[in-house]
Amino acid sequence: MREKFYRFMQGRYGGDQFNRFLMILALFCFALSLLGAGFFYVLGIGLLIYAYFRMLSKNIYKRREENAAYMRYEYRARQRFATWKRDMSQRRTHHIYKCPSCKQKIRIPRGKGKIEVRCPKCGRTFIKRS
Repeated sequence: MREKFYRFMQGRYGGDQFNRFLMILALFCFALSLLGAGFFYVLGIGLLIYAYFRMLSKNIYKRREENAAYMRYEYRARQRFATWKRDMSQRRTHHIYKCPSCKQKIRIPRGKGKIEVRCPKCGRTFIKRS
């Protein structure tokens, strides 16, 4: 039986990170459907069908492109979250301002009163309270 499955899967795409995400999203939709929303059950079935379609597809080039696009999106989302988390951890000791002209982030220590801030990127000066 195992050998038949291996022969069946030869030349097919198989699983990847995007398929894993689709399966988890389908499970989440099924859990939401238990609360009484029938739409989420249908959405979960659709996601599951699409995940299996991708897994059994023989168009490997297209599936790799889809996975690469998903990975780029996931990377950007993770980077934004990491930046937000870092900024939140520094809020206790520093103020983070943006330069009015070039939008460069500038970190100023708290408790210094009114200070003149000079942007390291464009050189513009502005006054902020620390």
